[in-house]
Amino acid sequence: MHSELDIRIEQLTKIEGHVNVDVKVRAGKVEYVRLKISENKRFYTQAIRGRSFSAAPQLMSRICGTCSIAHLLCCIGAVEDALKLEVSAQTKILRLLSMYGMYIRDHALHLYLFALPDVLGKDSLLELDENKPEERQWLDEAFAVKGAGNRLSQLIAGRAVHSPFPVVGGHLKFPDESSVAGILAELKRVRPMVFHVIDAFRDCLFVYDRKTDFIAIDGEGFLPFGGEVKSSRGRGLSSRQYFQHLEKVVIPYSQAMGYSFEGKDYMVGSLARINLNSGKLHPSTLRDCASYLKLFPSKNIYHNNLAQAIETVHAIDHSIELLENTKFVQESRAPVAARACEGTAAVEAPRGILYYRVRMDEKGVIDDATVVVPTQQNQINMERDIKDIVESNLSMDKDFITAEIEKLLRAYDPCMSCASHFLRINWV
Repeated sequence: MHSELDIRIEQLTKIEGHVNVDVKVRAGKVEYVRLKISENKRFYTQAIRGRSFSAAPQLMSRICGTCSIAHLLCCIGAVEDALKLEVSAQTKILRLLSMYGMYIRDHALHLYLFALPDVLGKDSLLELDENKPEERQWLDEAFAVKGAGNRLSQLIAGRAVHSPFPVVGGHLKFPDESSVAGILAELKRVRPMVFHVIDAFRDCLFVYDRKTDFIAIDGEGFLPFGGEVKSSRGRGLSSRQYFQHLEKVVIPYSQAMGYSFEGKDYMVGSLARINLNSGKLHPSTLRDCASYLKLFPSKNIYHNNLAQAIETVHAIDHSIELLENTKFVQESRAPVAARACEGTAAVEAPRGILYYRVRMDEKGVIDDATVVVPTQQNQINMERDIKDIVESNLSMDKDFITAEIEKLLRAYDPCMSCASHFLRINWV
């Protein structure tokens, strides 16, 4: 039994920077956990001040290479909300397909490259042997599913990252029939593959139950935008009201601000979305994922992986339906007239609710902006879970505790990148 223990994790590579973790154990109890996001602040919300509202979305999309489309569309949504712009039905479909392309590729990156090696007992996907049929299958499916998401984003939004086609008031370029036919065939080809990874996470024996408030957007369907922000405690809020119920938590050792909801910790992401809105999934997804959905609502944080896999099927199914039933035509953007105003938007990025607020002057120049990202909102939950994991396993050796912390943080999918084995603990 470890009665005294100091854990220090330094410079973990993340998509949006680096993170350090310090844990101090004394008298068999964790005195503190410090999840220290150490990336230097890049001041994006200050950088767009003085810029035109039409330029702001492309600038803000550079916040994150993985969730670029979510930032782009959320910023566009906030600007359009401020200007009271109503876009066409076709534009809404194109934006939804852009988000689905991001969901497919981003969930595939997390599920196959980051989380699956833990389930398979591998240090990383690079340990899989392509000469062994079962292991070669995982490699082939990982790149096939992720590739389909990339190509859907490229077709609809122009690029998988920092996409140029979605703009304030509309869309710049529209897919032709031959291109649509090609991506339809690819989506239908990879759909059965996703059930292989769903089975892996359904059968996974990792369990960590945590009681918390789950928060997600609740609209007419299982959509990444539109509708109210809903909590598992029953609270329903507009995107404008949502920020008013968030409380900033200054974390002096971290470069990122944390957030609580009405004074309590909470969780956003796939697990929250499936817990609250599983009945709104695409009919084909509901039919074929019925046995998996019986596990929800769930308090098991590891089911965030399973929820992402189910969401991937939904994104494929709804994309197929939209592509088969939409004939894309050339159209002009909605007319824009600058004025002094303020707007908000919330979208479901792959890792949870992304919130934007922008304010502009009478010339349409941004003079203030606020952005709240999913990882900030999950930060307090993650710290408290690390504390619980460590205290529950003080009788185990250090390597075991390290692995448990790794698996838990991966399940949150907190924008970690570059390598699936991202967590190294230096035990002092």
